[in-house]
Amino acid sequence: MKRRHSRKLVPKTTQRDLAIYIVFLVALCTLAFGMVSSDMYYLQKVMAQVFVEPSSSEDNRTSFRSIGSRDDFWRFAEGPLLDGLYWDKWYTNRTFPLQHNSSHIYYENLLLGAAQIRQLKVHHNSCSIHPSFRVLLDRCYSNYHSGAEDSSDFGPGNAPEWKYSSASSSLWHWGAVAVYSSGGYKFTLPRSKQGSLKKLEFLRQHSWLTRGTRVVFVDFSTYNANVNLFCITRLVVEFPAGGGALTSSHFYSVKLLRYVTYFDYFLASCELSCCLFIFIFLTQEVGKIIKLKGNYFRSAWNWLDLLLVVVSILAIVFNIYRTAQVSLLVEELLSDPQGYPDFYFLASCQVLYNNTIAVTLFLAWIKILKYINFNKTMAQLSCTLSRCAKGILGFSIIFFIIFFAYAQFGYLVFGSQAEEFSTFQNSIFTQFRMVLGDFKFETIEAADRILGPFYFITFVFFVFFILLSMFLAIINDSYSAVKAEFEVMPSQKFQMKEFFRQALVKLKLKKPEREANATRKNWERILLLTSQKEQKPKASHGSLLRQGHTLQQQSWQSGEGSRKQSKLQEMEERLGRMYPPAKDMDAVTAQGSISSAEYLMLLSYLAELRGECNRMKKRIQSALETMQLQQHKEQPCLQEAERHRTPKRSLRSSDLPQAEMQYPIQTKHYVTTS
Repeated sequence: MKRRHSRKLVPKTTQRDLAIYIVFLVALCTLAFGMVSSDMYYLQKVMAQVFVEPSSSEDNRTSFRSIGSRDDFWRFAEGPLLDGLYWDKWYTNRTFPLQHNSSHIYYENLLLGAAQIRQLKVHHNSCSIHPSFRVLLDRCYSNYHSGAEDSSDFGPGNAPEWKYSSASSSLWHWGAVAVYSSGGYKFTLPRSKQGSLKKLEFLRQHSWLTRGTRVVFVDFSTYNANVNLFCITRLVVEFPAGGGALTSSHFYSVKLLRYVTYFDYFLASCELSCCLFIFIFLTQEVGKIIKLKGNYFRSAWNWLDLLLVVVSILAIVFNIYRTAQVSLLVEELLSDPQGYPDFYFLASCQVLYNNTIAVTLFLAWIKILKYINFNKTMAQLSCTLSRCAKGILGFSIIFFIIFFAYAQFGYLVFGSQAEEFSTFQNSIFTQFRMVLGDFKFETIEAADRILGPFYFITFVFFVFFILLSMFLAIINDSYSAVKAEFEVMPSQKFQMKEFFRQALVKLKLKKPEREANATRKNWERILLLTSQKEQKPKASHGSLLRQGHTLQQQSWQSGEGSRKQSKLQEMEERLGRMYPPAKDMDAVTAQGSISSAEYLMLLSYLAELRGECNRMKKRIQSALETMQLQQHKEQPCLQEAERHRTPKRSLRSSDLPQAEMQYPIQTKHYVTTS
């Protein structure tokens, strides 16, 4: 009774946990996908077309992407930048007054406050000059780093753009050349286009950009009430120490004001439900840790559950912090219409929260594999991964040694010529693309006509043909061994298809199967006939066949009825030859014939016994094949012990199952060693 109760408890517990988890997953998906929409992409695309895409209206204007020097930056700032920030004309060139002295980009996006321009500089003599060139060079400006940053005042007057301002926040910008702080020399543009143009001309004439300038940031924010989205824009122009300019743009379309419509409040209810589920999962994991202690961390599924709970708690913390910061800072940032509202910090918090939700949702979907692991196929896959983990770990060491050796080779040889190998990180990603078939052989050959082809051919041969083949061989070998073991093992007690069938039956979407009940009733009728065999006269052979055929049809209602029906007819013919009808015998012989109940019982028992013997035969064959495969693998290591092995002996009859002894079936005779 205890074993029967435990077998029933595991499926019921799994069904309950899976049902609860599906509700949590639906709420989490609704929350995650409700925060994003296609409007974010279209808003970002529109803003990029205004400020980043090249302009074809006039030849003397420079687009943002084509900036290559400090002169190009001033032409962009005085031309396309001001044209994009200040919209005061309709498409018919009719001028309309600005409402509340504010601009509407594309007539729909309200410019919040004013735009800000900020630069970071390095002081002179921030690098060392070789003694041979000290006569020719008196100053040296290195790349940007915190130790070389210039914070001294310069230029005419006491305006803010000529004085260094300390960092307003702890967020640094990760650029293409260096990581930049949030301080520097900054100023805001006036609310009118003419005033902004005069200010930019004044700064250009007085050399606001110097030789020590390493980066310039252009920041502004807009709000679109039609889709309730903020667009925080940052245009970055870096001036490396080697000369020239590098441009990059960042547009963050975020929804900072969360609770406006009824759907937003529905998402709030999803947030509360997700918090409740996370609290339940947390209590479950804490209880498991207390109960199992150190054994808890030996299971990969427990690690996944713990990681999901931790990431979910981080998402909750980020959401609370972001909501609190938005409610505190929005009114403060919009209070000064002449200043720059720094929404970049709030946008970074929103992006971080979205990324955390994405990781949480990813882990939540991966956890589904834990529940469908009761299926035989999924159990084989998970067992294969766990079986080959050690082999893959050892293989990974060899693989990455060779892979990183080629990455360093490519970086040192082609780094100065090809963009794909310009940094060590780019070299690594380029080699991963080469493994997938995405490569540019012409670039490698142009960088070095001798080492380029040598690098390419040897990399493809060793990494693609040899190492990847070894990787697949490890997985295939483990899968073959696991599959052979699962063939010998009994079928899984709980299958996912059985769970969904039971769920459909409970929802009255599918009729319950009556095969088990019909079989039990048939056996009860057989036993009843057996107990009453002395009271009823013996029937004829034709009536026996009809009764047996009718009773057996009730137990073969599944999809295999036709195949089993043919086997049943074959067994009926064999029984008919072994036990002829009573009407064809004399009176003395007829007394030894079987009764109706005995015939039906023998017929059913023979069918079940034949199937059991066939299954036993398959298990024995699979076990012997597994043993032969293991002996074949260990044969090179046991050559010396092979000489002292005892003579072979045949498989004794006592080694076979008892069912095979009573009802012999044609099987192969295998030879084993003692």
